Amino acid sequence: MHSVLLPSNSDTGFLGLSSLPVSSTLPLGIHSSGGSALSHKVPNAVYRISLAMKPQVVFVLGGPGAGKGTQCAKIVENYGYTHLSAGDLLRAERSREGSEFGQLIDSYIKEGKIVPVEITINLLRKAMEETMQLDQEKFRFLIDGFPRNQDNLQGWTTTMDTKANVKFVLFFDCGNQVCIDRCLERGKSSGRTDDNRESLEKRIQTYLQSTRPIIEQYEKQGKVRTVDASRSVEEVFADVKSLLDKEG
Repeated sequence: MHSVLLPSNSDTGFLGLSSLPVSSTLPLGIHSSGGSALSHKVPNAVYRISLAMKPQVVFVLGGPGAGKGTQCAKIVENYGYTHLSAGDLLRAERSREGSEFGQLIDSYIKEGKIVPVEITINLLRKAMEETMQLDQEKFRFLIDGFPRNQDNLQGWTTTMDTKANVKFVLFFDCGNQVCIDRCLERGKSSGRTDDNRESLEKRIQTYLQSTRPIIEQYEKQGKVRTVDASRSVEEVFADVKSLLDKEG
């Protein structure tokens, strides 16, 4: 996914409406003709728009090689979601010329570690803002590969809990060996620096130790929808389709 990243100190997107001056919200469809009566109505209008624009989020989790990206692409094609891969955004930022975080992100990815939450959330938030600025109807997002640990979850809760609605977690459950075999096969053509056996073993351990507990937390809240991801792409998507049709 190509993403134009906004300056890190910008808080002028849809997800930062509450902190904006009234005048800066006018391009969203509120047009002032200069009357004093309108100035009393604008805050309520801004509030209604901020509710209407609140992103609807599905977190997509599973081990490396579970097929998250493949299934997300099919969901986008059939259901009109926007797919945001935390990993893809981080890799794009790592490669972006002049990025102040590029080298840091690179070292974390190569070690199979989880990038600091502030960086990841900032990239996700900016990508959602940009998408909604281009098309106000695109407010449904698949966030793939996040939250990956307790720090991620806490960061999201602190920063985004009031700005986005998490509908549920779509969990692609797949055995470790199947995941490793898929990634090694993918690594022959993907060009990804982490699709090798050494990095994969670290990524699997990180997933088991850090991400599985997050999935279990959401399970206790009744917010996890599990799909057996060890099967073929079409078999897995048939279950995903049934699930999404049911969720609405």
